[in-house]
Amino acid sequence: MKERIKEILSRGPSEEVLVVDGWVRTKRDSKNVCFLEVNDGSVVKGLQVVIDKASFNNDELLSSVTTGTAVECTGRLVASQGGAQSVELALSKLDVVGPCPADYPLQKKRHSIEFLREIAHLRGRTNMIGAAMRVRSSLAYAIHSYFQDRGFTYINTPLITTSDCEGAGETFQVTTLDLEAPPRKEDGSVDYSKDFFGKKASLTVSGQLEGETYALALRDIYTFGPTFRAENSNTTRHLAEFWMVEPEMAFCDLDGDAEVAEDFLKHIFSYVLEHCSSDMDFFDSFVLKGNIDTLRHVIETPFARMTYTDAIAELEKVNSRFEFPVHWGSDIQTEHEKFLTEEVCHSPVIVTDYPKEIKAFYMKQNDDGRTVRGMDVLVPRLGEIIGGSEREADYDKLLGRIRELGLEEKDYWWYLETRRFGSVPHSGFGLGFERAVQYVTGIANIRDVIPYPRYVKSAEF
Repeated sequence: MKERIKEILSRGPSEEVLVVDGWVRTKRDSKNVCFLEVNDGSVVKGLQVVIDKASFNNDELLSSVTTGTAVECTGRLVASQGGAQSVELALSKLDVVGPCPADYPLQKKRHSIEFLREIAHLRGRTNMIGAAMRVRSSLAYAIHSYFQDRGFTYINTPLITTSDCEGAGETFQVTTLDLEAPPRKEDGSVDYSKDFFGKKASLTVSGQLEGETYALALRDIYTFGPTFRAENSNTTRHLAEFWMVEPEMAFCDLDGDAEVAEDFLKHIFSYVLEHCSSDMDFFDSFVLKGNIDTLRHVIETPFARMTYTDAIAELEKVNSRFEFPVHWGSDIQTEHEKFLTEEVCHSPVIVTDYPKEIKAFYMKQNDDGRTVRGMDVLVPRLGEIIGGSEREADYDKLLGRIRELGLEEKDYWWYLETRRFGSVPHSGFGLGFERAVQYVTGIANIRDVIPYPRYVKSAEF
């Protein structure tokens, strides 16, 4: 394979002849010299290519090279005369691989992020989106390496399911029935026995339940795949299609779950700072100043721990400050999460033992009958970044909770059976991958950290 520009920029001057491929980002022309910035997507800053017009002697070819043109440049690395880079390519040969007309939408000017979403098929060529995708890739590698190095088994859970893990009903239905004239039962309801799967099915909102069954066979597992939620939310924090990281650990209680979550976040943040330094410097300079310091603070600071009850007591002291005042039993909003991390604890916080009424059916019930062994991991600036729990391992308690919430018992028969056959304490958590990329980069809108965002009224490209 040819050397990428990222590696070439780390070299020194040499007599070796190099062949560099990429796209022209900018072109600066003068009477005697032409400068091209060529980028191949491997790094924020491209390679400067210097063309001596007297020796090149092909004005027609040079005039055909415009912003966006794909080129192959042959030459030697020489010490740069400018201060922006240490080396540049002294061109000896230029080939146009793919011409680019004048209506190319990414000209040398600042484009709004909203405009870039309209050309998502091209926005990867910009500095910000290109850097975001490189960080996303490195973050994904760090996630896999973290679990693989610790003996976890990677499990692919189904994308099509007949049970709703969260019980919220915000699912995308999967069907082959004729939507204009579906088969109906005598009572007029849709007859899903005639559907492809013989019952009502949807895209998954989480791989957790299936992941649990394999944790109870292989001990420590993780899933990392796409999930879907038909949540009618048009905010900077929500997508209809996103990726989730969900480890599940057998013979593990809530304290062990919290320890893994803290260690995991510190590992993946450290990896990105080490391996994506130029991209992270770009984000710190042009997207969110102080972002690197925030990540280092998370890495270097022990996470505080507090119960939900103690958190509410702290928040109630300053209830008048909040748009949504709190009381015991209410959910904790983003403004409360930021207050706890930035003003109460001055560190990331793991909040545990929530009221059972505001948490999912699968969480282990505490002896007080009011709370469950759930946790949220909160980080400064963002708020919640991980949600998890110790899972209910007792068959009767789990069945009772399913019935209490009015869920269809028959949809969870297989999940319940795992509590009959060798049930053990087990725990897990979920990390929204795009939320993590958003936090690491400082990018304000979650739609800009995924190649092709899916959200309300938008499924372009």
